[in-house]
Amino acid sequence: MQRLACQLVENHPSCENTVLIGLQPRGIHLLDRLLSILQSDYGLSNIESGYLDTTFFRDDFRRTEKIHSASPTQIAIDIEGKSVVLIDDVLYTGRSIRAALTAIDSYGRPSNIELMTLIDRRFSRHLPIQPDYLGAQIDALEGDKVRVKWEDTPENSLVYLENKDA
Repeated sequence: MQRLACQLVENHPSCENTVLIGLQPRGIHLLDRLLSILQSDYGLSNIESGYLDTTFFRDDFRRTEKIHSASPTQIAIDIEGKSVVLIDDVLYTGRSIRAALTAIDSYGRPSNIELMTLIDRRFSRHLPIQPDYLGAQIDALEGDKVRVKWEDTPENSLVYLENKDA
């Protein structure tokens, strides 16, 4: 987390004209932890941020009988002409990020968009999407699941791999 915050501050020293957007449902936990670090360790207190739900923008939205329920989108800021950093916990196929790129158009036209992920499952990509800010890469087999368990304190949070054969 500290490394991700440091990388972000290197490219956006004051976070002025920068908007951090956590992707619902799990990217918001990474965003909240990141905001806490940026405030406490870097003294950045007026960072614009929000939560974005991409449920109805996904390309697989109508392909299942499953009833989808959306998480609340909370973007009460104008992103027009600003740098946007999309934040998610695990980058897998890239489809969630593609949906986020489509959904973000509803809120304006940013000057540029970057991607921050805690974990990159680098051999699982279906789309040509790569993170600009990366916590770690995990090589997982097809069918394996990478889980991020967010707890109240960073010391109790963890990342683990559920093996499909276990």
